[in-house]
Amino acid sequence: MTSLSTSPPQSAEQPSSKTAIFGALAANLAIAIIKFVAAAFTGSSAMLSEGIHSVVDTGNEWLLLLGLKRSQRPADEQRPFGYGRDLYFWSFVVSICIFAIGGGMSIYEGISHLRHPSPMTDPKWNYIVLGLAFLFDGASFLLARRTFNASRGSQSFWSAFRRSKDPATFVVLFEDTADLLGLIVAFLGVFLSHQLQNPYLDGIASLIIGLILITIAILLIRESQSLLLGETAEPALLKQLTDLAQADEAVTRVAPPMTAYLSPNDILVVIRAEFQPALSAEQVTKAISRLTQTIQARHADVKHLYIQPDFITAPSTAPAL
Repeated sequence: MTSLSTSPPQSAEQPSSKTAIFGALAANLAIAIIKFVAAAFTGSSAMLSEGIHSVVDTGNEWLLLLGLKRSQRPADEQRPFGYGRDLYFWSFVVSICIFAIGGGMSIYEGISHLRHPSPMTDPKWNYIVLGLAFLFDGASFLLARRTFNASRGSQSFWSAFRRSKDPATFVVLFEDTADLLGLIVAFLGVFLSHQLQNPYLDGIASLIIGLILITIAILLIRESQSLLLGETAEPALLKQLTDLAQADEAVTRVAPPMTAYLSPNDILVVIRAEFQPALSAEQVTKAISRLTQTIQARHADVKHLYIQPDFITAPSTAPAL
């Protein structure tokens, strides 16, 4: 007997995710312009690295928006489960960009400045730009943190990051965190380089900014890769699905559900269930339909549900020889 499935239309992406991305996009674009202007006037390596960082971040926000848009395309013959994982793909690309372009170019600029140091001119513009950038990035960070906190509930920050299925929230938050840390390092590089008349310190600051970006990128790459390959549902949800299936009078036994996230709000679920042997094929079909309606009424994110009638062997309790 074949299994039954239903696929309700995908829900729209939560507007809070887009709001955080648009906020970061506007902030990074404005900051990139003023950073490059300041770097041109002062010759600061750290400021140039920060300008490159902001350009990369601006491009990254655009890629995330592209991923959100493409992931919302309806399913078709080529992609019967929809395009939800497009968001995971583009978040992975963003992570690579932070690593290769942001971190790599900052380190290159730092090494170049260490090899050919040049004294810094009046750092006044650097301080003005860094102050404005900190205000813009701080506002974007607070918005991204509020969006992330709204989704994590009572979980710890690290646990929520590891379990999050929406890269649109945590990628922006980590980018903004790297921005603020980079601005602090850039300020120290400019200040100490000017006060101590040591241009090497500015180059060292650029190297540190690059290392910060690479560290953040590695964290994002690992999480984005995991999402792209397909993460299973949380243990609590797996137990609820099992309990709902087991509670039906027609079901005698249920195997652990097989699940995979296709997008932040789209879960594929396969449940192998053993039904009462006395039931006819028509009764089993009705039971499957009933189970499908019950589970999807409780869990709206279960967009693709397959209940497979099967004979499930009880786990062996015999001691090992």
